[in-house]
Amino acid sequence: MNSLFNEIEVVSTIDKSPEKNLLFYPENKTSVPLVVGLHTWSFDRFNQQENLLPFCRERGWALLLPEFRGPNLNKNPRAVQACASTLARQDVIDAVNHLVDGRIDPGNIFLFGGSGGGHMALMMAAYAPQLWRAVSSWCPITDLTAWHGENKGYAPHIEACCGGTPTEAVMEYRERSPAGHLASLMQANLSIHHGRFDNSVPYTHTLNLAMKLESMRHPELFFEIFDGGHELKPEVAFTWFDKLYKASAGIKLTS
Repeated sequence: MNSLFNEIEVVSTIDKSPEKNLLFYPENKTSVPLVVGLHTWSFDRFNQQENLLPFCRERGWALLLPEFRGPNLNKNPRAVQACASTLARQDVIDAVNHLVDGRIDPGNIFLFGGSGGGHMALMMAAYAPQLWRAVSSWCPITDLTAWHGENKGYAPHIEACCGGTPTEAVMEYRERSPAGHLASLMQANLSIHHGRFDNSVPYTHTLNLAMKLESMRHPELFFEIFDGGHELKPEVAFTWFDKLYKASAGIKLTS
């Protein structure tokens, strides 16, 4: 663990389980913007430290890295509690609420995730759309049923999380997929990015979701299919976060 982080435990408001999170908080600051960074499919709270910390340190912003029940893998003994279960989603909310006590600016809470974290970012956008100033999702899985058929290497892990195959656990697959929460996603400020040559999660996950949201006239949606693969670009996300923060703070933007 990077020494600039503190590990904090937050008790779940659902099942009273103490859940671990990593927190970077800038010294001698109060009421700062908060970035919530979500780990990827196969990893835990530690895997976005080096990606996101430099951007938060530069700005004097706080960074929260929640565990939300661990990796979405069949080797995780809590797999069924991971992968955007209600417990996992509430863990993120509980961790954020733990910090809303003057330490962070409740009007500038930003959410970032890629791959499995991009999936979770969209699920969190649907779960609590009004909490986030902005949600930046990269190469997300948006339909677990579709992905189960597209990437056989991950199929056993999806089944471990959802409790069976897509035909055995229809509602679990739908409930844990952003594509099943369109009405709630309509209320969130979204920026979704996907590499055209992604060999892990087909770019059609983002394209299909975005087209549905566009047809519903989403008021705050940006999406792009970029020239790349399965990758995330935090510098792009933070440029967007900067603009939104400066606008809310009344800071004049330069050209």
